[in-house]
Amino acid sequence: MQPRNMSMSGVVDLAAVKSAGEAKQKAEQARAEAARTGRAPASGARLVFDVDEAGFQQDVLQRSTEVPVVIDFWAEWCEPCKQLGPLLERLAGEYAGKFVLAKIDVDANQMLFQQFGVQGIPAVFAVVAGQPIPLFQGAAPESQIRQVLDQLVQAAEQQFGIVGAPLDPQAAGEAEQEAEAPAPAGPYDALLEAANQALDSGDLGGAVQAYKNVLNDDPANPEARLGLAQAELLRRVQDLDPQAVRKEAAENPGDVPAQIRAADLDLVGGHVEDAFGRLVDAVKRSAGDDREAARVRLLELFEVIGAEDPRVTAARTALARVLF
Repeated sequence: MQPRNMSMSGVVDLAAVKSAGEAKQKAEQARAEAARTGRAPASGARLVFDVDEAGFQQDVLQRSTEVPVVIDFWAEWCEPCKQLGPLLERLAGEYAGKFVLAKIDVDANQMLFQQFGVQGIPAVFAVVAGQPIPLFQGAAPESQIRQVLDQLVQAAEQQFGIVGAPLDPQAAGEAEQEAEAPAPAGPYDALLEAANQALDSGDLGGAVQAYKNVLNDDPANPEARLGLAQAELLRRVQDLDPQAVRKEAAENPGDVPAQIRAADLDLVGGHVEDAFGRLVDAVKRSAGDDREAARVRLLELFEVIGAEDPRVTAARTALARVLF
């Protein structure tokens, strides 16, 4: 078994994960503070925004691969809209980046109004991984809206691994500057360093256990989550016969376990798009437990590559198409 630096060349850089993880933790702390105070975080200006037909592709479809986008179809003459709109805006701030709110004036954007098949306003939709989802139409009580939003956030995370909104450029720049400054040692630095060394040396069992030890106390630790995903991937493939696995997968396209094993080998070999495409196809062709196994393995491989990678974004959109 080759060390991680060789076998995973070009796939992921753990050395760069720590600073990204620190920035993510800062964002999560900002969300917690926003929930406590009832105010949006520093990046809150981007949580609610107007959208027109020209900007729909970038502002809604592309962004929906990173965070659920809730769409509020409204008009100036619509009295119920004037009640619902401020409520949705307040909830967007309260949820602090778990979803973003796009407001579309139907009078100025008739094409979008027609494409979504809106029957009347106010109407609220969501877009997740490029796929539209109707939420509700007309005014609704806040308790019901919260329930719908909670289900949306949960589905986005469980089905596609989509969690939270990215920082705006100013906040990202501040986070980067803070990451460059020497930071005090965290409570898990020594454990993570030992885990990374075990991974580098090929002690996959030791690495898996070390990352799990961190996650037992800090389940959201981004470096430990990525390291565990990588170590488990390498442990799964270390005893595989690549030629035999690929032959079996080629001869049995409907054999989901065979496709899963081949996808693991694809990723370790640096063929990221092939791995993702193979599993999306497996989800499309299968049902029941096999379908769920392929979907879950795809999300696990997303963890190895990282949510910001455009190949993950594209695969999430493809997964959404076959699930909806």
